[in-house]
Amino acid sequence: VQLQASGGGLVQAGGSLRLSCAASDGSFGRSTVAWFRQAPGEEREFVGAISTSRTYYDDSVEGRFTISRDNAKTTVNLQMNNLKPEDTAVYYCGAGRPILSEIRRPRGYTYWGQGTQVTVSS
Repeated sequence: VQLQASGGGLVQAGGSLRLSCAASDGSFGRSTVAWFRQAPGEEREFVGAISTSRTYYDDSVEGRFTISRDNAKTTVNLQMNNLKPEDTAVYYCGAGRPILSEIRRPRGYTYWGQGTQVTVSS
């Protein structure tokens, strides 16, 4: 399965962006899909995830970011509002069947997209 992430760009602080992640075979099925981000010189960090039953968010984005799946489960979206300069990073989507303790860890995911750059100017 290959994932395709899109929707990144340059936005001013306080603005919004919507990222999308699509699966090459057309459906995520029952997989958990997550978004991670990585700034230069930093480790890849958890942003949020959506399983078949609920969503998870890092505290740094809670209330500003929303993850959703379309009804056909072919796309997972990350709506990012009230963006801050510290949100600047390459954003990656991952898919897999992580156990609960690994939902917030990159190793919990088997498939990854190529990343999309998000830059927030102050």
